[in-house]
Amino acid sequence: MLVQKVLMPVTGAESFTLVTEEGEVVEPVERYLAYLAALERSPNTVRAYAVSLKLWFEFLARTGKNWEAVGIEDVARFVAWLRAPADNVVVLADGSGMRRPATVNRYLAGVFGFYDHHARAGLGVAAELVAWRRSSRGSYKPFLHHVTKGRPIPTRPVKLHVERRAPRTLQTEQIVAILAACEHLRDRFLLSLLAETGMRIGQALGLRHSDFVSRRREVHIVPRPDNANGARAKMRSSAVLPVSTPLVRLYSEYMHAEYGAIDSDYVFVNLFAGRIGEPMSYPTVQQLIVRIAAVTGIPFTAHVLRHSHATDMIRQGVPIEVVARLLTHRSSTTTSQTYVHLEAADIREALLRAGVWEREEAGR
Repeated sequence: MLVQKVLMPVTGAESFTLVTEEGEVVEPVERYLAYLAALERSPNTVRAYAVSLKLWFEFLARTGKNWEAVGIEDVARFVAWLRAPADNVVVLADGSGMRRPATVNRYLAGVFGFYDHHARAGLGVAAELVAWRRSSRGSYKPFLHHVTKGRPIPTRPVKLHVERRAPRTLQTEQIVAILAACEHLRDRFLLSLLAETGMRIGQALGLRHSDFVSRRREVHIVPRPDNANGARAKMRSSAVLPVSTPLVRLYSEYMHAEYGAIDSDYVFVNLFAGRIGEPMSYPTVQQLIVRIAAVTGIPFTAHVLRHSHATDMIRQGVPIEVVARLLTHRSSTTTSQTYVHLEAADIREALLRAGVWEREEAGR
């Protein structure tokens, strides 16, 4: 089976579908992927789900199962199949499989999302593959009961344990070295913006000049589905982030020294390669980062700059709700689960700030 890129007939938006070796569309998968595209899920998300279902349907073909006649046991065998280095190899509980647990869980998310969609469409077997739970009907109301309002919540009955790891971050001196290695003001402004605000690269590439309000030292992140470079903000509503005076000055310097008379609404455009004046793309930024990493000897990604900013704020005592707002997370729970990996030194500093410990006591 093949994951095939397609264009939506009305909007022209990029999406994906699943086809057989004979070129025939896998109809139940197509219905689900078209549903995701209609909800304006990002093309990367749709593609990831298409890959998950490609593996699932290949597994079903190997086992002779019909997609409408499967149960939890088949999903468990699917997990084992994904983890096995070869068909005749069994992975022990503490062994190393071909795919990591986090990767397997991503594939399972696509499979269960597919069956959840068909369950809501009335397919009986699909409902059996989605486990449901209800919050307590008694006087005790569990945490976040107000969010669910007692409604059933879909949960995945099969999921591998994934060890939580602290996100990779950079030290301040490393970030300074990275910025110093930038040859152009545009590149230094872009990486400075990411490092100072924790902005996603897609949010930065979608910025228009009207979004950068210098007089108020603000940058507005506006989700737009029609960015010419395919940039996506990964958020449903706009957000406003504060920026520093030095960053505003760097933006002005970039505008006057390099941007000049370029006629474009986009803040970040091609100036030195490619079609001059077109908005920068994800691959262009990736190439820039690879070059700077090679020059400095500091391996990093745009997302590492985001991780570094978030981790630094939390260690300085910024409330998790504020950090979540700055990162444009919809829930502070996401922020906490991702970034709150406190070491002994972090706990000690928090106790000192709260006045629980005295400085002299901490130094003993």
